Amino acid sequence: MPEFKQPTTEQDLELAFEQLKPYMNPTMAYYESSRCLFCYDAPCVTACPTGIDIPLFIRQINTGNVDGAAKTIYDSNYFGNICGKVCPTEVLCEGACVYNHQDVKPIEIGRLQSYATSQVIEKEKRLYHPAPPNGKKVAVIGAGPAGISCACELRLMGYEVTIFEAKKHPSGLAIYGCAPYKVTNEDVLDEIVWLQEQFGFEILYNHPIHSAEQIKSLEAYFDAIFLGIGLGATRPMSIPGENLENCYGATEYIEQVKISPLKVRVGKKVVVIGGGNTAMDAASESARLGAEEVTLAYRRSKEEMGAYEFEYELAKGVGVKGIFNAVPTAILGNGQVEGVRFIKTNSENGRVITVPGSEFELPCDAVILATGQEKKTGFLSLIEGLEWNKDGSIKVNVETFQTTNPKYFAGGDAVNGGAEVVNAAAEGKMAARGINSIMA
Repeated sequence: MPEFKQPTTEQDLELAFEQLKPYMNPTMAYYESSRCLFCYDAPCVTACPTGIDIPLFIRQINTGNVDGAAKTIYDSNYFGNICGKVCPTEVLCEGACVYNHQDVKPIEIGRLQSYATSQVIEKEKRLYHPAPPNGKKVAVIGAGPAGISCACELRLMGYEVTIFEAKKHPSGLAIYGCAPYKVTNEDVLDEIVWLQEQFGFEILYNHPIHSAEQIKSLEAYFDAIFLGIGLGATRPMSIPGENLENCYGATEYIEQVKISPLKVRVGKKVVVIGGGNTAMDAASESARLGAEEVTLAYRRSKEEMGAYEFEYELAKGVGVKGIFNAVPTAILGNGQVEGVRFIKTNSENGRVITVPGSEFELPCDAVILATGQEKKTGFLSLIEGLEWNKDGSIKVNVETFQTTNPKYFAGGDAVNGGAEVVNAAAEGKMAARGINSIMA
């Protein structure tokens, strides 16, 4: 029997996707902040991609200066509330906490961070004011963490900023790709509304940029353009059966779970192919949506998986099973998925070697491909003089995030190939400073 039943109401969803890092109340925040040693050379700060002064904001919480704590957080990371929930704190700030060396539970930095930032969002507290207009205009393509962070920083310096977003909601994978038990859509949207009120950037929704004519128009009107376009659709495996009904890309599947969870069809027996964090999310979500059996299949060993260990443990905790050293050769079925044919593998000198004669089949009625995302090189080819690397990531100057076309800057997954929300937020902010250093 499955651990979870298929949810049919909003209340069912709340139970199935109970928050991993629920908000603290003031008493909890006070006692947790009291545990911090306020290390002078705090390793947690070094481990944070945005360099938040963590001991400072925790001390501010402990002394009752919650608004000051939020300001400390947002000064470094414009996605402070979201990152407090979705960041892999277990391997970043909390993973670096000195308490780990004493067999003591590390400080719950992520929850303290979300506590402080949620307070100013809820109170609609004003912490920032844009600088007087400097007469320069910047277009941002993509309202994800990189694009919005870039916009916030530019507004602080007096730039007029317009964000062009292809979808009807902001924040990219923060809303479309982060598992609902990590952060709710409401939390994401509330933070974006707060940021817009603070900084005054404009977002044009349902406004995709997909033609050379649009590109030329933007180039003529704006002084600089930031590309926060993220990644594309799930990368196909090019094996038979990928077009069968009930074979989904993981990114597309997770998006549907985030936007219309009660309408998502979940198979009784689901096979998730992949070994990254996205695969773990897809598997865990399937189990929470009532799948009777969820199997995670990876072509290498468990130790070689790209997913964080805690993500795999989270999936196992809701009943997901793992099959390792097995690569799919075909998805089976007549019109719709009925199973997957695998062949066993070994790893030799870093290469995956198949074992002749070791084929086996696994019955299922749904397959989710967590095989990575395609790069948007088709879009990039519309921009004259813009170059990308062999893997499709945009070439940038590592100091300014300027591309090979001097009018364009870029950051986030389109540059780093696919990292965390916090990395995109950091790169968007650095790109804004790069724009200012060149245009000022």
